[in-house]
Amino acid sequence: MYERPEGIENCKIWIDGCFDFAHHGHAGAMLQARQLGKELYVGVHSDEEILHNKGPVVMKLEERMTAVEACKWSTRAIGGAPYVTDPKVMAEYECKYVVHGDDITTDANGEDCYQTVKDLGLFVVVKRTPNISTTDLVGRMLLMSKSHHFPQFSGKKFSNGNETLFDSSHLEKFGQYATDPTGLAKGSIVLSYNVGGNGQLTQLIAPSESNKKALEEKGIFYVDGGFDLFHPGHIEALRLVAEDATSHGAKVIVGIHDDHTVNVEKGLNYPIMNIFERSLCVLQCRYVDGVVLGAPYNPTEEGFLEKLPGSIKRVYHGQEKVEDSQGNDPYAKVKTEGLFHFIGPHKFDDINTEVIVERVLSNKAAYEARQKKKGWKAENEKLLREEELKKHLKSE
Repeated sequence: MYERPEGIENCKIWIDGCFDFAHHGHAGAMLQARQLGKELYVGVHSDEEILHNKGPVVMKLEERMTAVEACKWSTRAIGGAPYVTDPKVMAEYECKYVVHGDDITTDANGEDCYQTVKDLGLFVVVKRTPNISTTDLVGRMLLMSKSHHFPQFSGKKFSNGNETLFDSSHLEKFGQYATDPTGLAKGSIVLSYNVGGNGQLTQLIAPSESNKKALEEKGIFYVDGGFDLFHPGHIEALRLVAEDATSHGAKVIVGIHDDHTVNVEKGLNYPIMNIFERSLCVLQCRYVDGVVLGAPYNPTEEGFLEKLPGSIKRVYHGQEKVEDSQGNDPYAKVKTEGLFHFIGPHKFDDINTEVIVERVLSNKAAYEARQKKKGWKAENEKLLREEELKKHLKSE
């Protein structure tokens, strides 16, 4: 059904969507679309179109465009793309095929947004990433749930009751999201720290040879954090770090704190995204050359920085004051060694995870209505999908 056409690898590909919150499901769709063709053009719907067809957005168009442009598999982001995919708009950018997940998306009238391109034979299906959506994330905020968290990196097996962090399916995902801008070759390095409480650094995914050589010869610009709800504030900060690193031939390694560490520092039900979800969001970013899962809150803990696969040239953090739970500055040592650099200021300094959560909670009624509308749409979309499958089976 909607087989991949012969010669698609030589074509420009179109994909479109809301991209409200830059979660790894969006990145997964862009990765699969990029793997099919030679370039990927990403249509991003306007705030007004989304409000009419789906409900209120959390992230505004400029913010959503920033997230899409930062995905290493996107060639170009196209703002204001129509909610119902238009082959004429695709043709403007010389895109021959549109790619979408294996589900149905409907407009405000309950009609399939891709029916026209399906009828024209321009539609190609990729696998939808399960268990993650903007609706899921909004639900976590409204319900204040923590069941998605993984425990502290202190045992041999890390399960949150639903998933095991280092099982084969998760390692496969790390490998996919660590690929280069073509989505077909090795790219970033993926490491984990302190698994089993042994203070060691373990390589989960090997980098490309060129990245490995640059890490060893040119060194590392290191930045760490929670990177929850991976947003434009994070993206712009990483872009500035990457700009500095590129000018020195160095590579950017991002330390990502585990769920327990983030929860201790932030409280409530933070992080909204768990360590698996946050690491994939960071890995898909074009300004990143590697990640460390479970990086310590204090980067000089147990000689952590010296264990990284290259010499540390700089350590970065944002402009805000940072203290650990005991009131100590976790960057005190690197500051005395002259390695520390502040990031920014930059245009998205006013955005952080708490600001985004507040946007949802302050407009709770509207987002609860969106959740209900999503439920109705899901039932309708399920029926349309079943009808489509029946037609396909009859035609065989």
